[in-house]
Amino acid sequence: MVNELQRSPDRPRSVATAPIPRLDRPWQHVAMLARSAVFDIYGDHLLSSTKWAPVAALVQLTGVIDIAPAATRTAISRMAREGWLTAQTRDGARGYAMTPRAAQRLATAGQRIYADHTPEWDGRWHIVVVEHSGDRSARARVRASMEYLGYARLAVDTWIAPRASDDLAGTLGPGYREFHSELSGDPRQFASSMWDLEQIADAHRQYDRWLTELVQGFPDDASDEERYLTRTLAVHEWRKFLFRDPGLPPEVLPDAWPGTVASERFRDVAARLRPGASAYVESCIRTALGRA
Repeated sequence: MVNELQRSPDRPRSVATAPIPRLDRPWQHVAMLARSAVFDIYGDHLLSSTKWAPVAALVQLTGVIDIAPAATRTAISRMAREGWLTAQTRDGARGYAMTPRAAQRLATAGQRIYADHTPEWDGRWHIVVVEHSGDRSARARVRASMEYLGYARLAVDTWIAPRASDDLAGTLGPGYREFHSELSGDPRQFASSMWDLEQIADAHRQYDRWLTELVQGFPDDASDEERYLTRTLAVHEWRKFLFRDPGLPPEVLPDAWPGTVASERFRDVAARLRPGASAYVESCIRTALGRA
């Protein structure tokens, strides 16, 4: 469950707590950072089209989820300094385009977010030994990166997953060794010892209940803005499973895995809301370009 975050009245809203439109349900507030909201806009709406948006449009789109303009601009500037965005002026409008690095990262994330199946598993495990992890902060970065890619720590500087990640080299550089191996014993027992599958399953159940309530009674005449807001909340919360759920194959998961149902419901809701949500994003860009 996501807690509401408090902010002092004299500071910009870098974290928004966006109410679900026209609904009065438990867990009806979603905390969202400005940075995350901007990443979601680029990854979910701009990656397959312009890969660019005017600053004014980004401010309007994040404003829908109650993020202050100053917080959005700060997030954009920081993302540019970090190499995710690059400043570009088009048709007289100041804006930002995603860099090739951002496009690749967002494309990979999108494939995982909307995946309707897991690849076939050959029964072997991919083991990675990271060389010279460095100081504590460097090790923390390696750990966060490896967990994001679906690996669990087998030993110090040693990580394991049911399949190799295509992003491994880009994440770790040349400083690692890898091999595949079959492990003796029950693969389900091994997986449950490496990942907290009960916690992951519970998170899927919570998300499925929340999403069901989110769309229950959603009006047919909802505006494009409402569809954008609702889809943004649904995608934002589902995206967190990129860090929670390693995407294990069915062969190592418990029976009746709740992630399957939650994934199907998410994809259905996201698909039904996409046309209206995309139309709203396009209208914000047209307005920022003076073409409304």
